[in-house]
Amino acid sequence: MKQTYHTKQKQARAIAAERENTIAYWAIGLFVTIAFLLMTVTAQARSTPESFADLAEKLIPSVVTISSTQGAPKQGDHHGQGQSPFNVPPGSPFEEFFKDFLEKNRPQQDRPQRRRPASLGSGFIIDEKGFVVTNNHVIANAAEITVVLHDGTSLKAKLVGTDPETDIAVLKVDPKGHKFSVATFGDSDKARVGDWVIAIGNPFGLGSTVTAGIISARGRDINAGRYDDFIQTDASINKGNSGGPLFNADGEVIGVNTLIYSPSGGSVGIGFSVPATVVKPVVTQLMNDGEVKRGWLGVRIQTVTDEIAESLDMKKTIGALVASVSENSPAAKAKIKARDVIIEFNGREVTDMRKLPRIVAETEIGKAVDVVVWRKGKPKTVQVTVGELKDEKIAQGPKGKKKGKSSQLEIEELGLSVATIDDKIRQRFELADDAKGVIITGVKSGGAAEEKGIQVGDVVLEVAQEEVETPQDIKAKVKKARDSGRKSVLLLVEGQGGLRFVAVRFAKK
Repeated sequence: MKQTYHTKQKQARAIAAERENTIAYWAIGLFVTIAFLLMTVTAQARSTPESFADLAEKLIPSVVTISSTQGAPKQGDHHGQGQSPFNVPPGSPFEEFFKDFLEKNRPQQDRPQRRRPASLGSGFIIDEKGFVVTNNHVIANAAEITVVLHDGTSLKAKLVGTDPETDIAVLKVDPKGHKFSVATFGDSDKARVGDWVIAIGNPFGLGSTVTAGIISARGRDINAGRYDDFIQTDASINKGNSGGPLFNADGEVIGVNTLIYSPSGGSVGIGFSVPATVVKPVVTQLMNDGEVKRGWLGVRIQTVTDEIAESLDMKKTIGALVASVSENSPAAKAKIKARDVIIEFNGREVTDMRKLPRIVAETEIGKAVDVVVWRKGKPKTVQVTVGELKDEKIAQGPKGKKKGKSSQLEIEELGLSVATIDDKIRQRFELADDAKGVIITGVKSGGAAEEKGIQVGDVVLEVAQEEVETPQDIKAKVKKARDSGRKSVLLLVEGQGGLRFVAVRFAKK
């Protein structure tokens, strides 16, 4: 019995050990499998796609070549009357001879001018009815527009509408029995720097050409217009690619190729595309109405710098600083004021100044929206009824009669000299009779004011969000700000570029 008991114990321990070994083997196997899968996924994510061939084959038929012509033949001849100097009866066998003779011998400037190609570009079909998207500059001032399909078919196009602000145009061609391949818009907001993209177009008139690259940057502002928000890519884009689509790896249009940066005229790997989130609403309006209407707020804005944010007690450097407000504008009616910082519009955060015009433009005209402004150290919500952008009036600086005695003073903390505006100053700097504020008469070289672009002849209207009328006012407010522990002071300055807020750091003692 005793031997049997020990034998059973040994068997139990052996079974338990075997189970432990089995579990261990399974655990190790599972770990190795997971590690292998992770390594495979990572390697695939980092590696170049094996080929874009299948995607390109699918997308190419939706991309078209666009040619436009301008000008009409002149009807003048050698005498400028459009008639032959020889009396040749119509239909005479000599008519063609004299016609050729006159063409060969008339002065170059008097020869009839045939219509010539004004530009060659690209576009893409977005609707089975024949709507085509391209750049406005591709078809600008065109007398005739021709769309050439991938199979070589040429179709006359009608201009539906253009939007110079975003350089987008919509054309319409008659399908004439053709079943068009259609490109679809994707969400360009989801595109990330480093994502693969494909550009298809007609560079240098060569015909359908596919290039690939990545998104190099987002939100580029290259001073092309007030709504700049370009996608930058290193996919090769050249002359003739304008108006063509930029596709993501899913085959969706996330941009319209519009510009390149090139000292040589050819591709150097810096191309710019208008993002689909900008293009799509513009195209929709052009297709429906033939024109684009945009929301209007009526403010002049500027960038919020770290110094300005600090001077306004802002915790983050965000928003658009209101420098001035147009009279009778939606902003004026909503009591938005100069010095306010717009940090949210219609539920969308205004992360920087450039974002506000785009948000306002996309907002429905006549819609009442909440606007959050930073005012006197805290957020405040006002309601604005969005207007329609037409000929926006530029807000002017405040006006008023001058008070106070004439004097001049050096503000060492800011590196500038100022003076009261009197008749002599008005004449010297060609100021209006009702000019208000304090004139800057000197700017220290290398000083804080010069670094901020302040110039002699600029007028200081406010210091630390309070109006100033004399140099002593500026001196007192600068001292107060410095004594309170601030590192800079906010000035409202009017110069050649209009009104602007400038946060000037104090010079070290």
